[in-house]
Amino acid sequence: MNFIKSYFQLDKYNTSVKIEFLAGLTTFISMSYILFVNPSVLGASGMDKGAVFTSTALASALGTAIMGIVANYPIGEAPALGINAFFAYTVCIGMHVSWETALSAVFVASVIFVLITLFKLREKIINAIPADLKFAISSGIGLFIAFLGLQDSGLIVADKSTLVTLGSLHNPLVWISIFGLLVTIILMILNVPGAIFIGMVLASIFGVCTGQIALPHKLISLAPSLAPTFGQAIFHVKDINSLQMWVVVLTFLLVTFFDTAGTLIGLAQQAGFMKDNKMPRVGRALTADSSAMVVGSILGTSPIGAFVESSAGIAVGGRTGLTAVFVGIFFLISMIFSPLLGLFTTQVTAPALIIVGVLMAQNTAHIHWNKMEIAVPSFLILLGMPLTYSISDGLALGLITYPICMVAAKRGKEVSPMMWILFIVFIIFLWVLNF
Repeated sequence: MNFIKSYFQLDKYNTSVKIEFLAGLTTFISMSYILFVNPSVLGASGMDKGAVFTSTALASALGTAIMGIVANYPIGEAPALGINAFFAYTVCIGMHVSWETALSAVFVASVIFVLITLFKLREKIINAIPADLKFAISSGIGLFIAFLGLQDSGLIVADKSTLVTLGSLHNPLVWISIFGLLVTIILMILNVPGAIFIGMVLASIFGVCTGQIALPHKLISLAPSLAPTFGQAIFHVKDINSLQMWVVVLTFLLVTFFDTAGTLIGLAQQAGFMKDNKMPRVGRALTADSSAMVVGSILGTSPIGAFVESSAGIAVGGRTGLTAVFVGIFFLISMIFSPLLGLFTTQVTAPALIIVGVLMAQNTAHIHWNKMEIAVPSFLILLGMPLTYSISDGLALGLITYPICMVAAKRGKEVSPMMWILFIVFIIFLWVLNF
């Protein structure tokens, strides 16, 4: 016990093993919805949902433990919502890329992420893309996954005349999502820890009571086999041999990199770690994060990232990596509950996508809408992602338009060389993809 107190510096941060345990439990409950949402999202790409459940639990456990032990931060790691939707719906379904090759793209992006971190290039890359566009990217992904949630729920359906329209309220499955969404919204407003997960559980119970969801034959069992997904990322690296796939790698890298950086900084500010506007041990935190991404891709899941739900654990006093270690242990324990996957249908997980979309869309408040040279590319990113059904296409529309708008506004000197490189890359990407 003394070793634990000393290693994690519990006295320095005015905390205890008990407080860290409660913080870890709170964080786990808050982010545990990913165990059931991730298999649902990645399952659309053809991946085995049981294997994804196991890889999600293992990758989250290992990534979170690395964050706690290496960086000593109370931050949980798990497959990020939004980028998993990009993986399944844009890369696999939209580009007709096999999920094995998509995993390889994640693996390559994670290796690049590790190298960027080791060679301390992260600051240059973070500074290359303007803050407004970073906020637009995050918000655009939020709108995209909320749109996916509305589709999964049946609230939004295809229409030949208007492309999309309101779904039928006579469909009993739709009411599972409506019930879950309303419950989750109320719990979120009341600041109930684990609101998203509780909302999913209550929606499942509602589905069972209305006869729309069948009860599982058992509650616990051995974790599903990893065999269908394990190692596929390495076996298919040779398939990363086209411009299209390298743009996919670049998108995985950019979105994960900036999302992680923003989340880490936000959580560090909440916990009071920031000093002179700098985050202590940020190199270690990013190293832990990028390492988790490598491990996750090999196990068989989309990119791992820091979870903003870690703020729930920080709010109850979690201040050290011991909180993260406890979160990792809870993820390992959760692996025996795979039979419950059948209870978490797409209608049950849809509200989680919608609510997370709402949270991500809050970043639009930080965009300078009063400046047209900023507003236009930001708006195209925001609107482009859901309407093109592609995160990379929406990203391309904004990053191509940005330098043009800046030059027109006589601010061309503010456009970094990296932004001009991305301008050319995405023009070629759209040309190759559409002609």
